[in-house]
Amino acid sequence: MTRHFLKDDDLSPKEQAEVLQLALDLKANRFSEKPFAGPQTVAVIFDKTSTRTRVSFAVGIADLGGVPLIIDSGSSQLGKKESVADTARVLERQVAQIVWRTYAQAGLEEMAANSKVPVINSLSDDWHPCQLLADLLTIREEFGRTEGLKLAYIGDAANNMGNSYLVACALAGMSVSVAAPKGFQPAADVVARAQQIAKQVGQQIAIYEDPALAVADADVVTTDTWVSMGMEAEKEQRVKTFAGYTVDAKLMAMAKPSAIFLHCLPAYRGYEVSAEVLDGPQSRIWDEAENRLHAQKALMLWLSRQN
Repeated sequence: MTRHFLKDDDLSPKEQAEVLQLALDLKANRFSEKPFAGPQTVAVIFDKTSTRTRVSFAVGIADLGGVPLIIDSGSSQLGKKESVADTARVLERQVAQIVWRTYAQAGLEEMAANSKVPVINSLSDDWHPCQLLADLLTIREEFGRTEGLKLAYIGDAANNMGNSYLVACALAGMSVSVAAPKGFQPAADVVARAQQIAKQVGQQIAIYEDPALAVADADVVTTDTWVSMGMEAEKEQRVKTFAGYTVDAKLMAMAKPSAIFLHCLPAYRGYEVSAEVLDGPQSRIWDEAENRLHAQKALMLWLSRQN
């Protein structure tokens, strides 16, 4: 059975730890593994604009001995003249893996259901699991572990980042506290899934409206843009809704003195995070951005060994 990575809990806690260890190994010895030697081709499909995802996958595939085939959906038949299922059947005969940055999670599931090669979710409306592997790698580098740590997520939690932080961090043995206004808190089924995982590893999931409650004793503080792609028309209202949810120096001071700040980027200084925090000594955003490369290489290598 082909293994895919469509959401965070497609990996078990043990498997997630294996991928993170592979990422550390690959970061220390960048060109040590060549699963795509040949070179084999990996299809990387974009329905959305991208900087970090495009660069990290293209560079990572080349590092692993392969050739990245970058496909912008606007210039392909995908989802227009040809179904997702038929596209999968075409690609699986020619490429080693398929990476897709898209909108609906259902499209990824359809692609995976019709592909004999691994399909990787590089972002969907519901999940951003590759970003979380990079975040967890950054946390592990900083603290030497993920188990027993607490992460606080502040702001818009009714999105892919809120979902992935809850589930992926629980898998990593972490407690997660979320602070978001009513109407922007994570879906009940996602919270329930995270709580189920956290209970198994002796950690806790907590949802608040007050950011101060969420960041208390946190080892990691993180946030995301208040205005995601496609929401530009809502910017004015969203800025009003999230007033008081900016991660600034005052809020960071409520976390542990050793706490670090993460942001998946792009970031908007003065909105979800102050420039003082984003560019300050507790910020690890550039390590986090680089770690997309190492974490995704590890994921692709791990998947190549399962299939």
